[in-house]
Amino acid sequence: MEVIEAIVIQNSDAEGKESAASSSVESDKTKAEFIWTLQATWHLVNTRLEMDQAFDQPVCKKKKLWEVVAEKVNAKLRESGVTVKAYECDLKWRNMLATYRKNTDRARRLGVASVHWEFFKAMHEVLGKSREEIEAQRQAKLSGTRVGKAIASKRFTPILPTPPATAAACISRPPQDILQLYMELQERKLNMWAQQKALEERKIEAINNLAQAISSLAHVNSPQTSKDGH
Repeated sequence: MEVIEAIVIQNSDAEGKESAASSSVESDKTKAEFIWTLQATWHLVNTRLEMDQAFDQPVCKKKKLWEVVAEKVNAKLRESGVTVKAYECDLKWRNMLATYRKNTDRARRLGVASVHWEFFKAMHEVLGKSREEIEAQRQAKLSGTRVGKAIASKRFTPILPTPPATAAACISRPPQDILQLYMELQERKLNMWAQQKALEERKIEAINNLAQAISSLAHVNSPQTSKDGH
């Protein structure tokens, strides 16, 4: 009888430990998940936009930069008692960039007044300008080439504060991604044309060499042929 009671007590203790461990794991998961409030999101947007030039550097360690972003956001959220990790800031910003691009396309098609996303204006003041500067640098590099002259009239036009007069005028302006794709296709066409031209020149040279060899061989064999004829 005592043995049975001991077994029951041990089983109940084990179940209690498992339930405590399970609740501890659930508690850790809850603590690990960061919920982005509107205030926290604004802190992330402002901090990331302030560091946009650092992120645009050709050689930079993005992981370190996101750690700095997380530290600054946590400093602003210190009173709330929650903390956010660097990878969470990175993931949230990627999602916001996707939403920003969708609203940018909508603004091009329907005008800025059609965009009601609260973060669009702040992000576009920085990101829109950055894209314009990048396009200007690309145009400067291509200004002396055939491709640059061909697309000189199709430079990127930033979104104006007021909507365009007509939807047709807005549609006629190619988006940034289409312009970039057009430039890449033109460069590929030029490269393919140069390679094809070089291949044709090699073929012509080979044909000329073969014709010269046949002519030389015929010239060498002609005395022998006439001698045999006599």
